[in-house]
Amino acid sequence: MKVLVPVKRVVDYHVKVRVNADNTGMDTAAMKMSMNPFDEIAMEEAIRLKEKGLVTEVIAVSCGVAQCQETLRTAMAIGADRAILVQTNVELQPLAVAKLLKALFDRERPALVILGKQAIDDDANQTGQMLAALADLPQATFASKVELAADTVRVTREIDGGLETLELTLPAVITTDLRLNEPRYVTLPNIIKAKKKPFDTVSPEDLGVDVAPRLRTLKVTEPAQRSTGVRVADVAALVEKLKNEAKVI
Repeated sequence: MKVLVPVKRVVDYHVKVRVNADNTGMDTAAMKMSMNPFDEIAMEEAIRLKEKGLVTEVIAVSCGVAQCQETLRTAMAIGADRAILVQTNVELQPLAVAKLLKALFDRERPALVILGKQAIDDDANQTGQMLAALADLPQATFASKVELAADTVRVTREIDGGLETLELTLPAVITTDLRLNEPRYVTLPNIIKAKKKPFDTVSPEDLGVDVAPRLRTLKVTEPAQRSTGVRVADVAALVEKLKNEAKVI
């Protein structure tokens, strides 16, 4: 059984991002980049399923610039068997990524596609759902538990009212939530082993996919800075400030 795990290269979540000078997006120059944390959880889950003997091969996929190779090498150091880079310098939006993954799904025919519920750079939360629609596959989003069987997969997901359990027939698409697992640390020996694993590079043209952007970002601005807070002596002073200065009561 094959599992396909898309991983995205994003600005490391420890780094404070800034808007670039012309207000067209984030300034990523000289920024530390890493694997999207939700995709890291997806990769960890795929490796755990393989360690249980339920999966025979884990394939990591990334779409984007040549530097995405680093993200895929990390995925293989975690435990992926091989990697595929869909290399392009075009700005990829969720629909374009979903179409690329659909083309790879048709080529690889995995039983399961596991990916993060969203990327921390654009927070779109769209790619998994779009892939399921394009490939006409059952889907379960925000998974907090995955139980894989021969022909089905049972997914527990968090909803507003508690927990919901779904059973999907394979092949299927699953997007992962934070509480699914805790990713392992990558060790130096595994990083060295990852350099010897199969690595393929293709282009969107090779897959017959048009990745031209459908949306245009007009402007990106930073949130307005909050004013400095003040201490008040007692409740009466707090009420006075809320009434006369903040004018919220």
